[in-house]
Amino acid sequence: MASVQLKRESSMQESPRTPEAKVGMQVEDLWDVQESKLSPTEKLNACFEGIPVSAFPLATRGIEIKSDASLAEAVQILAENKILSAPVVNVDAPEDATWIDRYIGMVEFAGIAVWILQQSEPPSPRSPSSPSGTDFAVAANGMTSAAGLGTLGPEDAAITSGNFFEALTSSEFYKNTKVHDISGSFRWAPFLALQQSNSFLTMLLLLSKYKMKSVPVLDMDDGKIGNIITQSAVIHMLAECSGLHWFESWGIKKLSEIGLPTMSPNQIIMVHGDEPVLQAFKLMRKRRIGGIPVVERGGTKAIGNISLRDIQFLLTAPEIYHDYRSITAKNFLIAVKKYLENHDKTSPMLSGMITCTKDKTVKELIQTLDSEKIHRVYIVDDEGNLEGVITLRDIISRLVHEPRGYFGDFFDGVLPLPENSRV
Repeated sequence: MASVQLKRESSMQESPRTPEAKVGMQVEDLWDVQESKLSPTEKLNACFEGIPVSAFPLATRGIEIKSDASLAEAVQILAENKILSAPVVNVDAPEDATWIDRYIGMVEFAGIAVWILQQSEPPSPRSPSSPSGTDFAVAANGMTSAAGLGTLGPEDAAITSGNFFEALTSSEFYKNTKVHDISGSFRWAPFLALQQSNSFLTMLLLLSKYKMKSVPVLDMDDGKIGNIITQSAVIHMLAECSGLHWFESWGIKKLSEIGLPTMSPNQIIMVHGDEPVLQAFKLMRKRRIGGIPVVERGGTKAIGNISLRDIQFLLTAPEIYHDYRSITAKNFLIAVKKYLENHDKTSPMLSGMITCTKDKTVKELIQTLDSEKIHRVYIVDDEGNLEGVITLRDIISRLVHEPRGYFGDFFDGVLPLPENSRV
C-alpha cells in the first residue's frame, strides 16, 4: 500500500493532474480501502457511489437556448459550440421559477432530425399546421413519408434534389419555426436531472443502461443547471486516468474479454451509399442510435459514417449540394468533406472511418474515442469487413452495473413525456 501511495505521489509531482485525473485519484483512494472480497466491478461500484457528481469537472461553456429562438439559431448555436444538445429556457418563466418551470426541455440534433423528416412528408389534410410557404411547398412536393415506418430506397434519392434543403432553409416557414415549436420532440418533460449530491454511480448508470446522452446537474439554490455531464466527458475522464491502478486493471483487458462488441455482423444497422441521406437519419431515429455506417450496395466494408450531429450540414450549408441531382448518403459524405476542407473546419468526418479489431484493449479504445472526439468505433476483421460497433455507452456500461433495487423511486419524480412526443 505504501509503495502504491509513494508511486502515485511521485507521479503527481512529475506533472500537474487535470481536473478529470483528480477525480480518478479520488476513485483510486477509495479503491485502496475497499474490502478485498469484493470483485473489481463491485469495487468500482462502491467507489463511484462514494463520489458526488458535484466533483465532476464543469463543462467549459454553459450553453442555454431561449425558447423563442428560431430553429435556425438553435442549429447554429449547437454547431458552433460543437455540442449535441442544450437546455431550452422558457422566456415566459418568472425570475424566481423552479427548474421545472424555468426549462421546457433539451433541444438536440435527434429532435431536429425528427423535424426534418416531418417536413419531408406530404402535407396532410388533418394537419392544418403543415408548411405552406411557396418555396418550401415546391421543394417538398412529391416527397414520400420519410418519417413513417416505410423505407426510402435508391429510387427515392432524386426526390431530395440538390436544392431541397436550400429551399427549406430559405423559406419563411423555417425562419419562423421556434425552438418551442418542436418541444414535442424532447425526450423528457422538461428533462431528467440530477442534484449535486447524487453519486457518480447514478450518473454513469443513466448515461449507459438508461441511454441518456447527457445528464444535467442542478444547482438547487438558484434552480438552474450548474453542469451538464455527457458521455464524451466521461470517456475523457477515463482517458485522463491512465496510469492509475483501478483504471489499468480494467483497461488492459481486450474488448472481447468484456463482451464487446455486443452485436453480430448481421445486426449492424447500415445505409447503402445510393440511398437518400434522409434514410440514414430515419434509421437513426427509428432505432434510436447516434450514428450509422455507409456501405456500398452488396459490400460489407464501410466507406464512411453519418452521425446525428451531421444533420447540421443539411441546414447550415445547404448550398453545397448544388452539383448533385440527388442527395444520397455517399454524395452527402463527399459534399460535406469537401465543404469542411474548403473552410478549414475541424470535424470527425474528416478523419474518415475509425476502425479497430477485437484484440484492442479497452484503454486503447478509450484513448482513440477521446483523441478523435468521436462517439463510436467500428470493429472490422483482417479484411476490413464490418463485424460490429462500439459506442461510448457500451464502454460506460462495462464500467459499472446496477445493483438490485438501486434506483428505488428515483424515477417517480420525473414528469411524463409530452403527449405529442415523437421521440
